[in-house]
Amino acid sequence: MSNKHGSLSIDSDNLFPIIKKWLYSDHDIFYRELISNGCDAITKLEKLEMMGEYQFPADYKKKIEVIVNPEEKTLKFIDNGLGMTADEVEEYICQIAFSGATDFIEKYKDKANDDQIIGHFGLGFYSAFMVADRVTIDTLSYKEGSTPVHWTCDGGTDYDIEDGTKTTIGTEITLYLNEDCVEFANEYRAKEVIQKYCSFMPTPIFLSKANAETEYETIDAADKLDTDTVVEEIHEEAKTEEKENENGKKEVVEVSPAKDKLKIVKRPVALNDTNPLWTKNPNDCTDEEYKEFYRKVFLDYKEPLFWIHLNMDYPFNLKGILYFPKINTEYDSIEGTIKLYNNQVFIADNIKEVIPEFLMLLKGVIDCPDLPLNVSRSALQNDGFVKKISDYITKKVADKLIGMCKTDKESYEKYWDDISPFIKFGCLKDTKFCDKMNDYILFKNLDDKYLTLPELLVKEEEKANTEENDSNDSTAKDASDSASSDHSDSDSTASDTEEKDERKVIYYVTDKVQQGQYIKLFKEQNMDAVILDHNIDTSFISQLEQRNENYKFMRIDADLTESLKEETNAEDLKAETDTLTETFRKALNNDKLVVKVEKLKNEGISSIITLSEEGRRMQDMMKMYAMNGMGGFDPSMFGGDQTLTLNANNKLVQYIFEHKDSEHVPMFCEQLYDLAVLTNQPLSVDAMSKFVARSNEIMMLLAK
Repeated sequence: MSNKHGSLSIDSDNLFPIIKKWLYSDHDIFYRELISNGCDAITKLEKLEMMGEYQFPADYKKKIEVIVNPEEKTLKFIDNGLGMTADEVEEYICQIAFSGATDFIEKYKDKANDDQIIGHFGLGFYSAFMVADRVTIDTLSYKEGSTPVHWTCDGGTDYDIEDGTKTTIGTEITLYLNEDCVEFANEYRAKEVIQKYCSFMPTPIFLSKANAETEYETIDAADKLDTDTVVEEIHEEAKTEEKENENGKKEVVEVSPAKDKLKIVKRPVALNDTNPLWTKNPNDCTDEEYKEFYRKVFLDYKEPLFWIHLNMDYPFNLKGILYFPKINTEYDSIEGTIKLYNNQVFIADNIKEVIPEFLMLLKGVIDCPDLPLNVSRSALQNDGFVKKISDYITKKVADKLIGMCKTDKESYEKYWDDISPFIKFGCLKDTKFCDKMNDYILFKNLDDKYLTLPELLVKEEEKANTEENDSNDSTAKDASDSASSDHSDSDSTASDTEEKDERKVIYYVTDKVQQGQYIKLFKEQNMDAVILDHNIDTSFISQLEQRNENYKFMRIDADLTESLKEETNAEDLKAETDTLTETFRKALNNDKLVVKVEKLKNEGISSIITLSEEGRRMQDMMKMYAMNGMGGFDPSMFGGDQTLTLNANNKLVQYIFEHKDSEHVPMFCEQLYDLAVLTNQPLSVDAMSKFVARSNEIMMLLAK
């Protein structure tokens, strides 16, 4: 075979059905595309006027009209933009994927930028054929001496073009809807779709129904506009009432003055806001305007906590407003709404490539003309560029939060309980965000006061220094003994010091009611802890510990701190420990039960359950796996670090020690154990039933 070089051929008969059926996933999107084309036509004409190449008539008002006709199953899209000549129709309409917008920008690149030019691909017009069997165009160019053009196509690749009858500059597109899509000729359906995609397009959009009865309204004569069509002049006489005066006599009083009013043809009202709040300078926007915009767009009448106004021109153009809504539930059940726009044209909700995952609680709008959209304007391209946009949004959110913490700490604290799960989630997901927010994460203590992590660590350090000074004072008398210790003892002490965990401990509470006994113990010794009661907190504090080796978190019931105990020697309590361990193991029928005996400063507490921090976190992790449908693990598998601590200063514990063989001691052991468990976690159904029965039995003994 001889070598041959050629070009790939594309058969438009095969390509056109693909464009019509598969280019767009939503059929209602043709509204957006055709109205966008009309906006572009008007924007181009405005730019030509600015360059001195066209002069608007004195009464010119830019607008796009959409006229529905359910009887004839047609839709009309009418703009008063720059229109087209016959040559331009053949070039821009008859050539698939030839963009008139791109051609315009290239032609005038030295005189005008591409701001607010929506189209780029030259395919939007063909979305009309998704819903229409036939489409016609009537257009008249702004150019001097232009001839109106009529174009028609029945949905295939053949078209007809001829002189038209249009007398005003602009373009009128008529869609003859197919039977499956007649819903789009319904006035209410049309309004719904226009408000979905075109609520903020830069040109006023008016919707009307063909052959509808004329509607009227009444206005004050002083409010008449030159464009109003007056139907009737109305004079309202003054309204009076008979009232009793100060002297008790009745008199006629005017309660409403005479008025002149006009009955006029109802003024058309645009469906869209052509100057949305995000396009304005943040300094020119009031709090009430931000709240009103939030209510209008998201139909949420609860006031947002606060908002962030994005306004960036370099290295990419991006504007928008992000709202933090008021919420009261856990982070994993929240879903916000971020509306993405391109030159004020709606693209989609919740584009995860643009909005960081942890900020999906937010409600807001983002308009980025530089977004790298695909041909159908429904998805993003160019991951690197989109990542920069996402990073910018993350940075702005962090800057806003940090600024609030520094300058308005009171408000920051007020919002914290609502936004903390999402900020913590952000720290887990985004290292840069975590780096910025690290010193501005708040922790609420037992007195409901909020502290940042640096403030918390300073407080813990001051407490540790106080305890160390007290310890030094109490052991000063033993200094000579320490100095005279032998060499081997010194080596042993040095070794123990090296192995000791020197990290600062931050104690925390996950349930103020369940862990109330431990909180009481802490407060009696002027100790503090922080409240960490969200699902995300276990993962969050683990990450904080990994990032900083100078501190660690321990739940308030993970161990008994030295501050809660009297100083004792292990040998002093050996007899009690051995006896009570044997007694409790036998009574509870649990040979593996770990029992410790300590002298607690609070004599009223008999028993306490502690579970090592590592064991608890493993349990929490297994619970999270189970919640997410990842079975196969039993959280109780990791409960082996549980310890029952008995208070040697408590009279009931002393009674059990001294009367281990007494008839009722096993019942007392079971009761003390259950009481200890109750301060740590709820009892199982079976254990609770036995606890109630046993409590009744003990009261009966007391009654005798």
